[in-house]
Amino acid sequence: MRLPSDGRPMLEVFSLGRLGPSGRFTPAQIEQIQRTVRRVPEVMVKVTGGGTKAGAVAAHFAYISRKGELTIETDEGDRIADRDAKKALIRDWHLELSAGQYRAPRDGRATARKTKLVHNIVFSMPSPTPPEKVLSAARKFAREKFALQHRYAMVLHTDRPHPHVHMVVKAESEKGQRLHIDKQCCALGAKTSHN
Repeated sequence: MRLPSDGRPMLEVFSLGRLGPSGRFTPAQIEQIQRTVRRVPEVMVKVTGGGTKAGAVAAHFAYISRKGELTIETDEGDRIADRDAKKALIRDWHLELSAGQYRAPRDGRATARKTKLVHNIVFSMPSPTPPEKVLSAARKFAREKFALQHRYAMVLHTDRPHPHVHMVVKAESEKGQRLHIDKQCCALGAKTSHN
């Protein structure tokens, strides 16, 4: 194999982590680096889907509550454990009245695309994170992003080595605004929009 001898580098090595024009890290970047070096556990947020029918939403609540073994915590601070209370929660959310599900077909389609009634989200942290810290982080996130806009409910799971919280968020606010969550975003709130 012969290498070119005209002085041009065969392979240009550079860092994709190179600083910008200022040559300095922002305070937020420094804080992130410090947390990473200290191995501070961070919450992983994963959007896992969402139901397009009230029955699917009820089935998901049954799954995350382990058929009533675990308590569901609502945005209003209520704790729900029994089947009748779960049915009342779903009725209270008025999923059958979500205007988005009554859209007309678009883009030349014969039928309208199914509309999500809820978004299912999982918040997870590595072990040995105390489960209460995961639940506290999920509560704080939900209050900051959804309170007084979109109804939500959550359940803490501790049956695996890493504690995690399942959250169900109503996709349509009481004012008829739709919540759009981009699965690709790293920080859920950065891509969350109402329209």
